[in-house]
This record gives sequence, structure tokens and C-alpha cells, in this order.
Amino acid sequence: MEPILTCGLCGREISPPEQYEVGGKVICPDCAEEHTVVCRHCGERIWREQNQGDEDLPLCSDCYYDYYSQCCRCGRIMLSGDMLCLDDEDDCYCPSCYAAVSDEVIHSYSYKPEPVFHGADSRYYGVELELDGAGERTDRAAILLEIGNQGEDRLYAKHDGSLNDGFELVSHPMTLSYHREEMPWRQVLERAVRFGYLSHKANTCGLHIHVNRSAFGDTRQQQEASIGRALFFVETHWNELLRFSRRTQRQMERWAARYGRKDDPKQMLDHAKSCHAGRYACVNLTNEETVEFRMFRGTLRHGTLIAALQLVDAICEAATSLTDEEIQDLSWSGFVASLDGADVPELITYLKERRLYVNAPVGQQEEV
Repeated sequence: MEPILTCGLCGREISPPEQYEVGGKVICPDCAEEHTVVCRHCGERIWREQNQGDEDLPLCSDCYYDYYSQCCRCGRIMLSGDMLCLDDEDDCYCPSCYAAVSDEVIHSYSYKPEPVFHGADSRYYGVELELDGAGERTDRAAILLEIGNQGEDRLYAKHDGSLNDGFELVSHPMTLSYHREEMPWRQVLERAVRFGYLSHKANTCGLHIHVNRSAFGDTRQQQEASIGRALFFVETHWNELLRFSRRTQRQMERWAARYGRKDDPKQMLDHAKSCHAGRYACVNLTNEETVEFRMFRGTLRHGTLIAALQLVDAICEAATSLTDEEIQDLSWSGFVASLDGADVPELITYLKERRLYVNAPVGQQEEV
């Protein structure tokens, strides 16, 4: 006759065919159902509180640590070999979270979120800055975005097929003062340099600056007239702007081609509209909501980035405050003289470095 055993948990009498042994303790089937689970990987029965997996995938401690990992985003437990990690990160993701996180870090080229405006003014600037030479890497992009955003929607990253081994940083619209005083561009650029990225020296990178069309006037007619004056200024002072841009003439022809100067701003605008230059023009007019200044070569130097923004602002100010006749009469030296007294130290310094500020050259700092 088989001995009658007692369940070590509830005290019920059990016969050997009904018994389970867990951690040296004999228990009945009901207690086994309530208090234990079976490791899905090795088949060992363990106490529920020792389950390293979850209800759907119970695992003993040895099997969990030897063969499984947990998604750091959603908590899903999977075989370690099926998990995915971003570059140079210890934390791993399940396939669905990896796809979501990867897309959140470096978006496709066509990605265009709802704009978030920063600062209070009528004129806003969006920056597109291309980085190359140190990888289209989500881990590095994520760090740059964390530095730039600081919990806000300020900056995002996009794929750019014109780059060899990098990506594009794009800002939401910001006022000039916000770019200069509140947006942590300096820290973003310094970290990009530490990662090994290049912009000016990469020979593949541009710096593009978008301006909201509404900044050029309250009505469509006013906007068109002001944009015509901005185009006229760019064409009239092409040689100075070419030097300012740090691009070669050949690079300009490929990425930011000029329209060709006409006799007055209205003719200039009509010509720009009729020549169908597309977006690879010095001043791109193909966007519904913005005018894009594309002349500038990329840079990872903070002063140069701010100087480019200040230059575009000064051009927009001249285009909106001067008449057609006044913009036609405006010389480069007159334009530069109009900057005296303005709070644009970065622009003044940069103009001097590029030998564009009358006769006051200074030593030129190296671009990155």
C-alpha cells in the first residue's frame, strides 16, 4: 500500500500520483496550480514568486538570465537573440519597439511634423543643418536631440540621401533671439564635433534657413513685393554672398543656383517664378509656407550658424522696410553700415573674418 502524504501548504492528504515536489516541498495539485508555474524553457516547476518571466512566459531564474531579455521600452520578454539594440546601447528592444524608436530618432526625408513655434515675433527661422562623416546612427542622433530639445519639441533628425554617412538636424520655427539665446546650439554642435561629425569640411553638407512667408507682409501682394526685393538683393550682391557662404561656385550651381539678376525686384520675382529652378535655387520659392535661403555651406561652428541667421534676418529686414528704389540703390557697404548699432556681434565678427566688413578684417577661425 502506497503511503499517504500530506501537502506541505494546505495539509491535504495526497497519494503519490497526485503529488508535486517544488523546492524540496511536496504539494497537492490544487496548491501546485495556485502557487507554482512551469518554466517554459526547461520545464522545471518553480514557485510563482520565483518566476523571472511573466504570466504568458514563465521562466526560472537560470533560463531567464541565460537565454532571455526584456524590452526596455514595453517590457516584453523575448529570447535574447530576437532582441534588437541601437548602436552602442546596452538596452535592447523587441522588434516592434525597435522599429518605433528607430523611426522616432532619424525620420525619413519626407517627414514633416506639425511646426512648434518658439519665441514671440512675426519672423521665424527654421534651420536645416547637415552632418556627415560619423554615421547615420540613431544613438548619436538621439543624444544630439536630447541636448537640443531638453524636454521640448525644438529639434528632430532626418535621413538625407545626399550625405555619405550622416543625417540632417532640423529645427522647429524659432525667432532669431530664441535661436541665439535659448536654443542650445552651441552644446549640440560641440557634441557633434566630439562624435566626429563634419559639416563645412565634409563637402557634402549645407545649411538651409527657412523664413515664414507671413513675415514678408500681411497680404499676398506685400509678401510678393518683399520677396522680390530679397531676391534682387541676393542677385545684386552675389559675389559677397558667395564669399559669405563658404561654398564654391560649382557647389552653388549644384545646390543653390542663382536665378540671374534682373533690372528691378518685380522683374526679379517674375523671372524666378518663370524659370522653374525647383528647390535647388539660392532662394527656394517652392514651399507654400516658407522661403528657403540655401546658399550656405554647413558648419559646426556656433558663431557661423548664428551669423548666417543674422544675415538672413538683415536681408529680410531690408526687403520689408525698404522700397524697390531703395533696395536697388543699396550697396554692400551701405548694407553693412546699416548693421552698426544692431545686436549682431556674431555677424559682424564673421563679416570681418570673410573680409566683407569694409576694411576691418580679423583673424579667421577654423570651420568644422
